[in-house]
Amino acid sequence: MLGWSENAAERTKRDFVQLGLPLYEGNEVVILPTAEIKFRDLFEAVEQAEKYIYLDYFKFQQDSICDAFLAKLKRKAQQGVDVRIIFDSFGNKSSDLPLSDTLQSRIRESGIQIAAFDPVRFPWINHLMHRNHHKIAVIDGKIVYTGGMNVADYYLHGKPKVGKWRDMHIRMSGPVVEAYEELFWRMWEKQEKETRNKENSQVSQAKGQCTVAFASRWPRETPDIMRKTYAIAIDNAEQLVQIVNPYAMLFGEVRAALRRALERGVRVQFMVSTRSDGKVNDDVIGLEMRKLMKRGAEVYYYNDGFHHSKVMMIDSLFCTVGTTNLDARSLCFDYEVNAFVFDPVTTQKLQEIFYNDIKNHSTLLTPEVFKERFPLKRRIRGRFFTISKRFL
Repeated sequence: MLGWSENAAERTKRDFVQLGLPLYEGNEVVILPTAEIKFRDLFEAVEQAEKYIYLDYFKFQQDSICDAFLAKLKRKAQQGVDVRIIFDSFGNKSSDLPLSDTLQSRIRESGIQIAAFDPVRFPWINHLMHRNHHKIAVIDGKIVYTGGMNVADYYLHGKPKVGKWRDMHIRMSGPVVEAYEELFWRMWEKQEKETRNKENSQVSQAKGQCTVAFASRWPRETPDIMRKTYAIAIDNAEQLVQIVNPYAMLFGEVRAALRRALERGVRVQFMVSTRSDGKVNDDVIGLEMRKLMKRGAEVYYYNDGFHHSKVMMIDSLFCTVGTTNLDARSLCFDYEVNAFVFDPVTTQKLQEIFYNDIKNHSTLLTPEVFKERFPLKRRIRGRFFTISKRFL
């Protein structure tokens, strides 16, 4: 080790400030480890809303969970609560059950304001690069929900191809909520050209123990912020880096930081899924994981469905939860947002989940396991698509 006088959390906070990231003190953070818990908690918060509900999701799938959610939102709109929804146009069109124009009209008629972010229209290529990958809900300026879950049934019931669909979210209260509310309004103003009336906003007065750094990727303004924040956190690790990510097609700063961590003796544990929603992605990820394994990382393949969570824990001291995948789409193109939570208690709760998944649902990657899972055909396909993975 390098004999640093500060621990990884303190160094990372200092480096984030130098990078220009805001730090918010005195927040409460609650982990929502399953879709059932997340949606139940969110629905209860929606029912208690008094002034406004702001939702910004990559995808609302027209299914039973969405119907139940919309029914609650309609009741709140009828009570005078300001309800606004942003969804990504491309995310909607790529959905198995996209929101239809008819349903969107009915939503508007019920008093809810709804907007499709950057509608995909001719020439289509102009709209494919910078998509809105957020998954956030802000309620009365008091609570924000964020993480990896869209609004869709498969988070609860899985998909035939992959089985269970695993994901995690967090609920935060405290000063950091204002940052997410500002982000929502930036997206709304960009799409709807409507200026925010700040007189209607509220500032959370909740007090907790967590410092939270707010990292928002805004194309052309902060294009490399996610690559830099991940790299800074990994570079500051002294003992342990633990990552769960569904699309770990690593490159650039993140890959280099992981290699540096391994070289200085940091234990790196990485979890990816045995089954996911894209064979090509799986083959590229498999080659990346083998490279990490050869350098000394512990790579675990999660077998109990598709693990769609996007979390990282450093030295049992701090963690990040958000929307960012470790692929080119998230790191180089899309609108993304992550919370870096500087709190050992929250971090260790995530670690407990991680260790349970290792013990009960995962297979350690070894040369023998790699050879069995990735025969020559898959390795060739992975190498071929690695060349163009910046555009996957």
